[in-house]
Amino acid sequence: MQTVEKWGRFEISAPGKTEGNPFTNYTCTATFKGKNETVKVDGFYDGEGVYKARFMPSFEGEYSYEMSGTFGGTVTGSFTVTAPTEGNHGPLRVVNQYHFAYEDTTPYYSVGTTCYAWAHQPEEIHRQTLEELDKGYFNKMRFCVFPKHYLHNFRDPETFPYEGTPMDNSGLSEETFTYEMDISGNNWDFTRFNPEHFRRIERCIVELQERGIEADIIVMHPYDRWGFKSMTAEQDDLYWRYVIARFAAYRNVWWSLANEYDLLFSKKLEDWERYAKILCERDPYNHLRGIHNCMAFYDHSRPWITHASLQRQDLYRHVEYTDEYRTRWGKPIVWDEISYEGNIDMGWGNISGQELTRRFWEAAMRGGYAGHGETFVDEENDILWWSHGGPLHGESPERIRFLHRILSETPGYGLKRGRGSFDETVAVPDGVDFLAFGGGAGYEIHYYGFGRPSFRDFIKPEGKWKAEVIDTWEMTITDAGVHEGKFRIKLPGKEYMAIRLTKVD
Repeated sequence: MQTVEKWGRFEISAPGKTEGNPFTNYTCTATFKGKNETVKVDGFYDGEGVYKARFMPSFEGEYSYEMSGTFGGTVTGSFTVTAPTEGNHGPLRVVNQYHFAYEDTTPYYSVGTTCYAWAHQPEEIHRQTLEELDKGYFNKMRFCVFPKHYLHNFRDPETFPYEGTPMDNSGLSEETFTYEMDISGNNWDFTRFNPEHFRRIERCIVELQERGIEADIIVMHPYDRWGFKSMTAEQDDLYWRYVIARFAAYRNVWWSLANEYDLLFSKKLEDWERYAKILCERDPYNHLRGIHNCMAFYDHSRPWITHASLQRQDLYRHVEYTDEYRTRWGKPIVWDEISYEGNIDMGWGNISGQELTRRFWEAAMRGGYAGHGETFVDEENDILWWSHGGPLHGESPERIRFLHRILSETPGYGLKRGRGSFDETVAVPDGVDFLAFGGGAGYEIHYYGFGRPSFRDFIKPEGKWKAEVIDTWEMTITDAGVHEGKFRIKLPGKEYMAIRLTKVD
C-alpha cells in the first residue's frame, strides 16, 4: 500500500499519447476520495510520454484515486495518509483577519526575502543561495516562474518555459539595455511547455519546504525580452492552468499573480480578474493569493485576494501606513518591497541595513509584515541576491532573524498598533481590547526607531510588570527588572531601541 503524510504530495504517473501536441490535444483529470474529502484536480503532461496528477491530502486515513481522460487509459488505486511528520504544519491560512497560521494552528510570522531569478541560475549560485537560507534568516521567498530581463540580468536562464529558441543577447549591456526590446528574434511555441523548466521551479519549492520557507511564486512579471509578457489571452490561460496543475499540491506555495502588475501594459483589469478566476477554480487547496504593484495599488478588497502584497508608493512613508491599510482592506498587510539593502545607483536598492531593519520593525509593530532584498554592487560577477541569490553581504538578515524571534514570543497570532506617545510605536497582541492608555492584554512593545531617548517613564496602576530593554540592532535583550505603579526604564540614548513590558501577575 502506498503512503503519504498529511499535507504531503501524492503523485500519479501514467504513460499516454504523444501524437500531435500532448499539452493541448488531450485531457487528463484525477479524483481523490477519502472519508472526509473528495478533490478533483487537473493532470498535466510532463514530457517523454508521461502524464501526472498531484494531490495534497488534508486528512489522515484511506484514499482511492482515479485518473482518466483522452490521454490514455484509466488509472486507479488507493493509498494511506499518515500523520504529518515534524515540521509539517500544513498550508498557510489567514487567521484573525490580519495574520497567518498554518492549518494545524501553528502561528506564522512572515519575514520574507526576494530572489526573483533564483530558479534560473547555474548550480553554484543555487547552492550558495541554499547555504544562506540554511542560516534561518527568512521564512518566505519570492521568485519568478519566467526568467527576468533587467539591469544585472543580461544572462539567459538555464532553461526556458517553452519549446523554441531565444533571441540573441550577445550585444546586451548597460549601454544597450532598454525595457522594451525588439522581441522578433525569439521563436517559441507557446502551446508546448518545456517540462524541465518547470521541474527546476518544483525543485526550488521542495528545497524551500525542507527549510520551513514559503514559496511565494510570481506567475507573471513585466521584465521580459522573450515575449512571455505579450502572449495572447488563450496562451496566458493555458500557462496558468499548467502552472496550477504542477504546483498547487505543494503545501508551501503562495500565488503572486504578478510582480508590478501595473507595468504589464498589455494586460487589462479584466485579464487579472480572469487569471484570478482560473486560480480560484483550479486550485483546490485555496493557497494564499496576492498581486504586487509598482505604483498603483490593486484593489485589495477584491474577494479573491487573501493578503495585500505591497510595494512602497512614497519615498519616505510606506510601512508607516500599515495600520491605515489594514483598516482600508481588512486583510494582512505584507510589504514585499520596501527598498533593498545595498549600494546600486537606483533608489529602491541602496538603503542601509539599519534602515531596512527599522522598516521591518515599524511594519511589525503596526500589525503587518515586511520583506527583505539585497542589491550590493558586484563588479566582478554581477550576482545580486535580489535577483540571483548567491552569497549575502548585508547586515540586516541577522537582525530580521532576531525580529522573528521577538514575534514568535508574541501572545496569540500577531501584533497590532496600540496607543502610545506621538514619538513611539506601541504594539500589543492583536485580537484583544486595548483598555487604557499605554496598556493592553499584559504585553506591549514600545519601539523608538530613530529616536534616542535616554529613559522612558511608565504608569501602570494595576499589577507588576517585567521590563526588558531590546536593542534591535545589537540583537540583545536586557532584563530591566519588575515594576509597578509609576516607574522609569533607562535607555542608552541610541537609535533602534525598544522596551518590552509583560505583566507578571
